[in-house]
Amino acid sequence: MQEPLVFLPGMMCDARLFGPQVTAMSRDVAVTVAPITGGNRIEEIASSLLDQLPLKFALAGLSMGGIVAMELLRRAPERVTRIALMDTNSLPETPQTAADYEPLITKLKAGLLDQAAASIVRPEYLAPGPERTSILNLVAKMAENVGCEAIIRQARALQRRRDYQATLRKCNVPALVMCGEHDTLTPVKRHEFMAGMIPHADLAIIRDAGHLPTLEAPDAVTAALRAWIKQPLVLRTKMVRIEQPLAS
Repeated sequence: MQEPLVFLPGMMCDARLFGPQVTAMSRDVAVTVAPITGGNRIEEIASSLLDQLPLKFALAGLSMGGIVAMELLRRAPERVTRIALMDTNSLPETPQTAADYEPLITKLKAGLLDQAAASIVRPEYLAPGPERTSILNLVAKMAENVGCEAIIRQARALQRRRDYQATLRKCNVPALVMCGEHDTLTPVKRHEFMAGMIPHADLAIIRDAGHLPTLEAPDAVTAALRAWIKQPLVLRTKMVRIEQPLAS
């Protein structure tokens, strides 16, 4: 039986980020979209999720959701049966980029949610095209639903996030690394780097999409996720055999 699939949305986003994929895949797979608002650190968010999620599950995270997915893989690798990392970043913030969140947090504390949301997901992060405006409008609605306090917690968690390169190198489950071709926030080269660290990872570059390919090119994303979710769970056994010492 196919294991359940857990989606983790990006910063200030909710289940609507994966609306097309939930609709398409829920007829074959038990699908959940889990919130990533339960803490001021990535570790706290992951810990709160582990108390709620199934014993074993497939995991797909986008942007900040991908960072939380890597922490779940680091913290409970025996529970994650496969992982998809979409338009995300395995590296920690530098002191400068961590400090760049402070003006955003100031806006959120002042209740300037529209301004904050516009600075988090900018038009140039998405692929050019007629759907860009409607997607940005949806992002603003999702941000309103998540709320200022939760987004502040998310910003604090991102400021303090760790380096997940070692976690990716130890990954021994079917892995998909995905990126929109036009993503200027977490660009393609960064995903090529991540895919190179993960044994047996597949890399999918989505044309006509930027930082939110689940909404910009939903059919292509769903097709890639369907192929990933159907991969046999054989990598763990293969990796164990490789790591065993040779007989003398």
